[in-house]
Amino acid sequence: MKKLKIYLDTSVINFLFADDSPEKQEITIEFFESRLDSFDVFISEIVLFEIQKTPDPKKRVILSEAIIKYRLRPIPIPEEKTEEIDMIAQKYLDSGVIPQRKREDAMHIAICTAFEFDILLSWNFRHMANIHKHVQINSLNESMGYLKKLNLLTLLEVMYEDDDQ
Repeated sequence: MKKLKIYLDTSVINFLFADDSPEKQEITIEFFESRLDSFDVFISEIVLFEIQKTPDPKKRVILSEAIIKYRLRPIPIPEEKTEEIDMIAQKYLDSGVIPQRKREDAMHIAICTAFEFDILLSWNFRHMANIHKHVQINSLNESMGYLKKLNLLTLLEVMYEDDDQ
């Protein structure tokens, strides 16, 4: 059976080290340690960019090391796809589905749309992993001719999806 193609936004990697949120941290660590290989997992250059913007140099190093440790691969974006991704992201911003000040969030979603990911995994409930954004984004995608549904989910929703009942 074909593995689901999953995109991890930066929040997922951050929660590996979220001592202030032990429940989400535990789920995130469990996902990376025991479930990561169940999926075809990617990040993007946007994730790497956001990590480099991390103000705390020690945290920046820890996040970068996690990318290496878990062999997270940035999806290669050919030059001809860049314009398409920018256009999709701008539609999310112009429509108000994603706030103007959250361009990176719009870019994460646009990459998933352009490359037909099955799932965008995030701990960002406000701008991504919630039912309202899921419906709005898929509706906007359909209006732009992108018919594959994108699932915007948290790790909780994929942790045990194929476990025996």
